[in-house]
Amino acid sequence: MAELGNNERRMLRAMLSNPESTWSLNELLEACEWTDQAHVAGAGLALNEAGMVEIQEITKRLITLGEEGRKALNEGLLESRLFTWIQNQPDEQRLISTMSQTFEKSESGPGVGLLKRIGVTLERGAFVLPENISEIETILESRTNFIQSIGENGIEEDELDAEMVDSFRSRKSIIETSETITRTWKLSNKGHNVNPESLTEKTQIVDLTPEMLQGDDWRDAEFKRYDVNLPAPTPAGGRPHPMQSLIQRIRSIFLEMGFTEIEGDFVRTAGWNMDSLFIPQTHPARAMQDTFYLEDPEKLPIEEHWLDLWAGVHENGGGTGSTGWGGHFDREEAKKGLLRTHTTVNTVKHLADQPNEACRVFGIGRVFRQEAIDKSHLPEFHQIEGIIHEPEASLPMLVTTLKTFYAKMGYPDVRVRPAYFPYTEPSLEIEVKWRGIWLELGGAGIFRPEVTEPLGTEWPVCAWGMGLERLAMLVLGMDDIRELYQPDLLKLRSMPII
Repeated sequence: MAELGNNERRMLRAMLSNPESTWSLNELLEACEWTDQAHVAGAGLALNEAGMVEIQEITKRLITLGEEGRKALNEGLLESRLFTWIQNQPDEQRLISTMSQTFEKSESGPGVGLLKRIGVTLERGAFVLPENISEIETILESRTNFIQSIGENGIEEDELDAEMVDSFRSRKSIIETSETITRTWKLSNKGHNVNPESLTEKTQIVDLTPEMLQGDDWRDAEFKRYDVNLPAPTPAGGRPHPMQSLIQRIRSIFLEMGFTEIEGDFVRTAGWNMDSLFIPQTHPARAMQDTFYLEDPEKLPIEEHWLDLWAGVHENGGGTGSTGWGGHFDREEAKKGLLRTHTTVNTVKHLADQPNEACRVFGIGRVFRQEAIDKSHLPEFHQIEGIIHEPEASLPMLVTTLKTFYAKMGYPDVRVRPAYFPYTEPSLEIEVKWRGIWLELGGAGIFRPEVTEPLGTEWPVCAWGMGLERLAMLVLGMDDIRELYQPDLLKLRSMPII
């Protein structure tokens, strides 16, 4: 039995004490005097591979109550509570509008749908019960019994009505399913024929060290055998996250093209984030549903000098040749604190600090918008931003720069199309050809005089911005932006090295 380890010998010796028995996990733990079930699993697998033990697995699906299911167990199902409420209301008060006095808003919408499916109708915003409500009561009673049969501890799926399980599985947080695997171990014919006296546990040596050779104990020990033909796991070395790799690649390209990197704070004022870019104070992007405004501090200080300049530009053009947006410029609105909605605020602030110095700068940073999460949107994402600020800056220079960047990224087919942005004129959209189709990756243009002149410069400013995540999806061949941030190590390791 030299090929067996000490754990395998102990487990086999224990099973030979009752060779006809089918052993459970707890029985083996007790017989082998182990506390860790990993010993049983490991030794049992080795004995199974040696043909001495047969392993039987029984998979069971357990149904338990989710958050809404536990609430239904204690308070009753939503449709039952609504049905009882309707029955207790006078006919003229069985209105959807009066439900909010008893039920939460999150319950009203789903509840109406549930009632319709069991036979309650709606007429002019009022619930109408059928003449014979016994069928509804039977449905509700069966559903209640189903929830109660699951109880606090759960129940095996085989013991429940399959149609009822499918029905409740389609409802959010009512029931949850988990799988449990129960294993048993039984001696095979080969295992029966093993002599228990040959299963003596001995010291097994994995590595022979110089210290061992100084004594004689190693002479009576066993050396653990190695089979070099057995499959072994491939060690996975560390590597940067694909997004970090992409950021480094983009950074190196812009630095190679002669640009300098700039950074900025996440927290900005509405003045620098929007007013400086000639975005009107009535623009939809400034609404709460698009922008994360701060509560503490609600407002941040801005020098009156900038407020005066922006007020003039927004109200009447401020001497830039524009007529402005008209109306009244709200200085308090400009002081509101927010999480930046784009990285353009960094380049504008850079221009304000150095209005008479030519520069080519870029930035890669996080921005924040109150977006609903789906396959193409996140509330927190990255933008790549850049400007060319010099006397001879022009639209052809901007287009050539962008084409050069994308060519270095591996996308030589680039085209631009006219577009509209509040703070550039002319404006254009950048598209690259990918798998035979044109994909829009960002916007660009020349800053309007209403943006640059209040900052103290009359030189042209070529500007562009693009979403990093969208570019990452292109490079990595993804169609769901959420995959970039899921902690799935297997998937991350399988992504191409950028």
